[in-house]
Amino acid sequence: MRPARTAGGRAAGTAPVPRGGGAPSARGRVGTPLHPGAWWLWALALGTAATRTTNPLLLALLIAVSAYVVVSRRPHAPWSRSYGAFVKLALAVLVIRLLFTTVLGSPIPGTHTLLTLPEVPLPDWAQGIRLGGRVTAEGLAFALYDAMKLATLLICVGAANALANPSRLLKSLPGALYETGVAVVVALTFAPNLIADVQRLRAARRLRGRPDRGVRGLLQVGLPVLEGALERSVALAAAMDARGYGRTAQVPAPVRRTTAALTLGGLLGVCAGTYGLLTAAGGTYGIPVLLAGVAAALAGLWLGGRRTVRTRYRPDRWDARAWLVTASGATVAALLFLAAARDPAALHPGVVPLVAPSLPLWPAAAVLVGLLPAFITPAPETTTVQTFVKEPS
Repeated sequence: MRPARTAGGRAAGTAPVPRGGGAPSARGRVGTPLHPGAWWLWALALGTAATRTTNPLLLALLIAVSAYVVVSRRPHAPWSRSYGAFVKLALAVLVIRLLFTTVLGSPIPGTHTLLTLPEVPLPDWAQGIRLGGRVTAEGLAFALYDAMKLATLLICVGAANALANPSRLLKSLPGALYETGVAVVVALTFAPNLIADVQRLRAARRLRGRPDRGVRGLLQVGLPVLEGALERSVALAAAMDARGYGRTAQVPAPVRRTTAALTLGGLLGVCAGTYGLLTAAGGTYGIPVLLAGVAAALAGLWLGGRRTVRTRYRPDRWDARAWLVTASGATVAALLFLAAARDPAALHPGVVPLVAPSLPLWPAAAVLVGLLPAFITPAPETTTVQTFVKEPS
């Protein structure tokens, strides 16, 4: 028996659906997503700031800032779950570095001996290397500070992977970098897709009551993961060929040579300028060479884009929020560069003699500027399910 319907055409006993398709979409509530390039620039700026200090308190603050932004603004997508894997990789870097320092020793002299391992005698040609011996607190502290710098950089890269949509990032690249960008995006999405496959297969094995941990579980999960990776690569190759990957327009030879010269010269200028900024002797020529290299590289990319026949569907706009997010990361990096030049002892605490590191106030306040994206960017989209509510009789 068919249910009675009201004059409006709905079934009796159900709540009316608002005109316009029900509940407002998540995109309408949260706004336009941020440009993915802004997330990468923000994360790389935080990673650059991490390279200017070995203070464990500042490095921990940088990790906390990136983690807070990731937790509050990470979208609900499979590729956004890779942040935890990068955190585990950073922890592995710390453990391996401390283990190497314990076994192979440290060049840092110390007086606080924690333990003494049996030392293995080595031949004369292995001078400078030792196995075992004294393990000092100064050597472990130096290894911990140095490893935390690399761990923070890895976590910042993981934040970019968790926040930026790789497909939208590829769509935003200039035409001259399209082929290279495809390869880079495929490489960047390898880790998130691999992690998603491992999580899916482990969940399936748990539902079937089979072990998913240990050597046996790893071996039985590894083969399906490899098979899925091969299937994705074949499907990707077919899709790229169907979309005309690698096809270029006819461009005169002088334009091609000019493009190659500008791009190559610009990249060399960027490398030389960056090296000049990182060294004490290159402070005078670093910025001019870097700016000239960036200008030449941009000109080469603009000319190279003319030989790539390609259109964009609904390109992402670089709006004011993207500028603010990028500026927040650049501000953190610039202020830590300034702090490292003015007060290097605060950003690089000594270990001989062994003292507890202190938290410098204004560099710590500069790091907190990196929290700005958590307040000005749109919230992640949520999936809503439309349901009918039974009216009380």
